[in-house]
Amino acid sequence: MNSENNKYLLAAAFCCILAALAHAGCIVFGADWYRFFGAGEQMAQMAEQGLWYPTMVTSVLVVMLFTWACYGLSGAGAIKCLPLTKFALVVIAGIFLLRGVLFVSLMPMFPDNSLTFWLVSSGICLFIGALFAVGTVQQWAKLSSKTL
Repeated sequence: MNSENNKYLLAAAFCCILAALAHAGCIVFGADWYRFFGAGEQMAQMAEQGLWYPTMVTSVLVVMLFTWACYGLSGAGAIKCLPLTKFALVVIAGIFLLRGVLFVSLMPMFPDNSLTFWLVSSGICLFIGALFAVGTVQQWAKLSSKTL
């Protein structure tokens, strides 16, 4: 790995990979993992019943988080530059930061999620969003104009 790689984007990518693996664990290990991570009793019960919904929703999150990790690695210079990297990094940082700040607005839509889930996950989102934001600002001039 190049010593000039952006450490903030590398850390953001690593966090996304960890989050994706935790979500994948929910799919593999089922209801107990959904409960442990605070996804709500309804999601846990649907997983116990073998319904498709928890697996589908969680799979989308896994793919999204792995994709975002790839963009973090791309922006950091650790892998080949992906299309629209600059744009993607701004959007990813924005989504994480908004999710971290606006959780109170989301809470009524997911009443089964515990307050602990909302506080912890929102803090994590703010942290990852800040890593993406700082890393993107630092890397902006180094990213070629063709990645915008």
